[in-house]
Amino acid sequence: MRPSDIGNPPYVARVEKIESDNRNNVKVRVRWYYRPEESLGGRRQFHGAKELFLSDHYDVQSAQTVEGKCIVHSFKNYTKLENVGAEDYYWRFEYKAATGAFTPDRVAVYCKCEMPYNPDDLMVQCEGCKDWYGVYASLYDFRVLRA
Repeated sequence: MRPSDIGNPPYVARVEKIESDNRNNVKVRVRWYYRPEESLGGRRQFHGAKELFLSDHYDVQSAQTVEGKCIVHSFKNYTKLENVGAEDYYWRFEYKAATGAFTPDRVAVYCKCEMPYNPDDLMVQCEGCKDWYGVYASLYDFRVLRA
């Protein structure tokens, strides 16, 4: 959906219903997705660049505000994609806009750093102990974070 400020990224919503009124004005009923930075807790280290939260916020918008189509995958399906395109996003949390609460309120951790999985980060498994480690790259070095 087109943002009011051109400098902002488009809003993402799931179209629930399309209808027109007696003057042929087409409206869409949408359920909004929130970006982590739009949520009460803000963006955290484990939130991926393409992560969205499925909110309980519904709205009716003019169909003219629709910019295009994107695909919002479940987290599980997103992690199985071979190629992530510009139109691909994912969600793993539902978000209550009025209270800032999340469902689920906890998520499994997979790394020795005890952070939830971020699909943007490279994970490697030690062949000896079979533990997983997050590998974070910079321009100058590679660091493996261990507990």
